[in-house]
Amino acid sequence: MSNCRVLVVEDDPATRERLAAVVQAEPGLSLTAAADSLSAARRALADEVPEVLLTDLGLPDGSGIELIAEVATAHPSVEIAVMTVFADERHVIEAIEAGATGYLLKDGDDASVSDAIRQLVDGGSPISPSIARHVLRRLAPSPKAPVAAQDPPAAAAGLNPSPAAGDKSLLTDRETDVLRQIAKGFSYGEIAEALGISVHTVTTHIKSIYRKLAVRSRGEAVFEAMQMGLIRVDSQT
Repeated sequence: MSNCRVLVVEDDPATRERLAAVVQAEPGLSLTAAADSLSAARRALADEVPEVLLTDLGLPDGSGIELIAEVATAHPSVEIAVMTVFADERHVIEAIEAGATGYLLKDGDDASVSDAIRQLVDGGSPISPSIARHVLRRLAPSPKAPVAAQDPPAAAAGLNPSPAAGDKSLLTDRETDVLRQIAKGFSYGEIAEALGISVHTVTTHIKSIYRKLAVRSRGEAVFEAMQMGLIRVDSQT
């Protein structure tokens, strides 16, 4: 990884110092600033625009959602990951809609933070499995919807491609396999192991999925694929 500038925004001193230390200890990463508030983050951005923004949602002078939306609009090339204790559906969806490309809980270890940054830079969207579950519950279609009643019995095994012929050609079979695993909340390594391919190949497929669906995150990819009938989630998923 070439030098990648990272801005950390976190109001809790211990967590802020930990995240800053992780960035500074990782080869190829450099810390532009470690801000403790929304206003401090804005000042840091005015001084230097990073490649990656790691931000909390609960800030003393505003919401991290505001910061995410501002950065996504003014600097669309910046990759944004949420590092927070908020795991409820409302915060998850709001962060993704504002422009976050990753969503992680603070209970992860240092290695998961550096891995998340690498995934962001490589075009991926790191997301905690429990967060992916929230997204799926929010986006799952109503069981009484007419379309669901018309799905073939074979779809009962979980996530399956839609039988609609017009949709089948959008993603390749392998991309659909990868998307199913994403929807289940698996990490890149777990997807690679499950499908018998390399992590690099997984990343390549995910970039292709994002391009074809015109999305920027795992949550958006799952949502769009479900809306287009490419995959579905049954009540057991």
